[in-house]
Amino acid sequence: MKLNTRTLSAQNSTTSSPVVLVHGLFGSLDNLGILARDLVSDYDVVQVDMRNHGLSPRSPEMNYPAMAQDLLDTLDDLSIDKATFIGHSMGGKAVMALTALAKDRIDGLVALDIAPVNYAVRRHDEIFAAINAVTAAASTTRQQAATVMRDIIAEEGVIQFLLKSFVDGEWRFNVPVLWEQYPHIVGWETVPAWDRPALFVPGGNSPYVTAEYRDALLAQFPQAKAHVIAGAGHWVHAEKPDAVLRAIRRYLNEQQ
Repeated sequence: MKLNTRTLSAQNSTTSSPVVLVHGLFGSLDNLGILARDLVSDYDVVQVDMRNHGLSPRSPEMNYPAMAQDLLDTLDDLSIDKATFIGHSMGGKAVMALTALAKDRIDGLVALDIAPVNYAVRRHDEIFAAINAVTAAASTTRQQAATVMRDIIAEEGVIQFLLKSFVDGEWRFNVPVLWEQYPHIVGWETVPAWDRPALFVPGGNSPYVTAEYRDALLAQFPQAKAHVIAGAGHWVHAEKPDAVLRAIRRYLNEQQ
């Protein structure tokens, strides 16, 4: 599957290898824009809509081997030999799954607040309920949708994030498939050890990357380093962009 992409050309490219930014669940290619706007000063940047999100194709299948294949197909379509991948949450898992499929196509790997584990927990049922309530209310504007969602979701930041994918009265993600395939999205199939340096950037206040996942993470990514962003939650790049970018740039410089 060729994904919908946006390519930004570097102002002063320091490498032939581009950076590919991969969003998380309920997101779109705009979500890591704060990273793209900084990194494009030195790197070509490719932003993608994952399957069943944004303007990318729809599919009843939503698991990490399929998402990794999408990334590989998109690299081929763009005639990109190798890339550095930065993924948040679901996007981070998709990038980690790519190491099992095409490890030689990966120059670098950065996972934002996600670990290669099966979480076996439902953290998004409230979001699904809010999304479905907007549809049931036949909302046509973001203002109407926000009013509906505020009865279900307390965090205004989450509402505004979701509304980025509400366009002309329609959600730009495939809600029924995401609901049906949710166990695959929070799940994980262990990948063989990847023998290159990887950077994990968890939020200090987030439950997604904790000490209990350390052994599983290092078994699959034995050269991984972690840079914890103090005071940040799951949306680590949105909450502390400067600190995240410093960690990413330090890692990228080390890979050159």
